[in-house]
Amino acid sequence: MDAQLLTFVFVGISFSLYIGIAIWSRAKSTSDFYIADKGVNPIANGMATAADWMSAASFISMAGLISFLGKDGSVYLMGWTGGYVLLALLLAPYLRKFGQYTVPDFIGTRYYSDAARLVAVLCLIFISFTYIAGQMRGVGIVFSRFLEVDIELGVIIGMGIVFFYAVLGGMKGITYTQVAQYCVLIFAYMVPAIFISILITNNPIPQLGFGDQINGSSVYLLDKLDQLHFELGFDPYTSNSKSTIDVFFITAALMFGTAGLPHVIVRFFTVPKVSDARKSAGYALVFIALLYTTAPAVSAFARVNFIESVQEVNYDEAPNWFKNWEQIGLIVWTDKNDDGKINYSSGTALKGAKPNYNDKIGSYGQRLVTNENDLSNPNEVYIDRDIMVLANPEIAKLPNWVIALVAAGALAAALSTAAGLLLVISASISHDLMKKTLMPKINDRQELLFARTAAAVAIIVAGVFGIYPPGFVAQVVAFAFGLAASTIFPVLFLGIFYKRLNKEGAIAGMLSGLIVTSSYIIFFKFINPELNTAENWIFGISPEGFGFLGMFINFGTAIFVSAFFKAPPQRVYDLVEDIRKP
Repeated sequence: MDAQLLTFVFVGISFSLYIGIAIWSRAKSTSDFYIADKGVNPIANGMATAADWMSAASFISMAGLISFLGKDGSVYLMGWTGGYVLLALLLAPYLRKFGQYTVPDFIGTRYYSDAARLVAVLCLIFISFTYIAGQMRGVGIVFSRFLEVDIELGVIIGMGIVFFYAVLGGMKGITYTQVAQYCVLIFAYMVPAIFISILITNNPIPQLGFGDQINGSSVYLLDKLDQLHFELGFDPYTSNSKSTIDVFFITAALMFGTAGLPHVIVRFFTVPKVSDARKSAGYALVFIALLYTTAPAVSAFARVNFIESVQEVNYDEAPNWFKNWEQIGLIVWTDKNDDGKINYSSGTALKGAKPNYNDKIGSYGQRLVTNENDLSNPNEVYIDRDIMVLANPEIAKLPNWVIALVAAGALAAALSTAAGLLLVISASISHDLMKKTLMPKINDRQELLFARTAAAVAIIVAGVFGIYPPGFVAQVVAFAFGLAASTIFPVLFLGIFYKRLNKEGAIAGMLSGLIVTSSYIIFFKFINPELNTAENWIFGISPEGFGFLGMFINFGTAIFVSAFFKAPPQRVYDLVEDIRKP
C-alpha cells in the first residue's frame, strides 16, 4: 500500500477517534465547557497537558530548527522544558486553589478590577492568536504534503475538525481528545526515531544513539556532523553562533513565556483537588520528556541523512521526497552553475525571505521561481525548516506505514494545541468579557451559546492566520512566548507572592510589557527585517529574547505605579493568604 493511501487510513482512523470522543464527552454546562467540571484524573490530565503543550512547534518545527541551528537550537529545549518546571512550581497549584474558570478570572478578582480583567483578556487573545497561527500553518503543511492538497485547503480541513470537537465538547471534549492525541503523537514521534537510530548507530534508544558511533565506523555521530558542516562551509554543528547574552535572554523568554501561557495554565483548573494539580504536573513532565529528550537525536539524524542524500546528486536522480516537497513549494533548487547537480552549502540560495514560484518548469524539470539567485555563495537549495521531521522517514527510506504514522502524529500535535488555545479565547470572551463585564445577567445556557459562538469565530480567524502566516511555525510561536513572558507571567506571579500590588500597578505593568515587547518584535520582524541584526538590537538582544526584558519592564512598572495608589482591600489580602495555603 502506498504512503498516501496509508496516510488517508491513519488520519481517517485518528480523526474518527477524536470525533467519537467529542460526541461521547459533549459539554452540557459551562462548568463542563470551561474546566471539564473539575473531574479529570491526574494521569489523564498529565497526558492532555502534554498534548496541549507539545504543539506543531514541538512536533514539527523544533527538531527542524535544531537541525539547522545546531547547538543554538538548544535554547528551545532548555526554555520550553524549564518553563514548564516554573509553571508547575510557581503558579499551577495556587491557581487551582483559586478555583475559577480562566486566567483573566484570577486577575480580575485578585486585582478587584474589571479594567484589569479586560487588559488580561486583551493580552491573552493577542498571545493565543499569535500562537495558534503556527498550529494552523503546521496543519496546512501536513495536509498539503501527505494528502496532496493546497496548504490553504489543508488549513480549512483542520479548521473543520477542530471546530467539531472544540465547539461541541468544550474543555471536557478537548481533554479526552488530547489524551488520545498524546498517544498518537508520541508513538508517531518515537517509532521513526527508533528506526533511524538503529539504522545510523545500531542503538535502539535515540537519546543514546545521539552520542553513539556511526554504524560500522569508529566516528561519532556529532563528529561526523561537524565534519560535514566544515566541508560545506557551515559553522560546526556543536558550536554556538549566537552571543551568550542572546542565548540567555531567548532561553529565559521561552521559560517565563511558557509559565504564562494561558492554555497550559487552564489545564490545571480541570482536576478535582489542589494535590491533583501537582500530580498532573509531574505526570505531564514525564510525558513531555519522552519527546523533548528525543528531539536532539531526531535533528542530528535528519541533518546527516539530508546532506548525504542530496549533496552533489544529479537533479534527475534526486530522491522522490525532494521533488515531492518541491512540488508543494517548501523546497527550491536553483542551478546556479548550470551543471545539473544539487549543491547544498552555507549561504542563501535566493534573494528574499520566501521563494516566489512562477508556475514554469526548468530544463531539468525543477520548479522555477521569480526570485533572483543569491550569487554571493554557491548554495543552490532553499528548504523550509518545518519539513525536516515530516520528511525524515522518507529521507531515511523507512516503510510507508511509518511515513503515514508521522503525518497522523503531526496533525494530532497541531490540532491538540489549536483546540486548547481556541477554548482559552472562547472562555475569555464568553466568561470574562460577556458574563463578568458586559452582560452579567445572562444565564448558563446563554453563556454556553456565547462560548461556542466565540470558539467558532476564533477558528475562522485562526484559519486566516494559518493561511497567511507571518513566519516559520516556531518563530511565530516564539513571538507568543515573548508576549506571555512580558504580560501574563508577572501579573500572576506578583498576584500570588506580592500582596501589596494593586489594580493600578497590575494594569500599568501588563500594558507596558505588551506595548514595549510587541513594538520591538514587530519593528525588527515585520517593519524593518533588514535591520534585524545583532548590531542594531538593544544590548544585543534579539526579538526572540526581548520578552525577558519586557518582563522586567512589567515588574518594575507594576511595583513603581502601585506605590502611588491605595493598597488593595483586606479581602484581597485574605484571598492571597488563602490560595497560598496548601
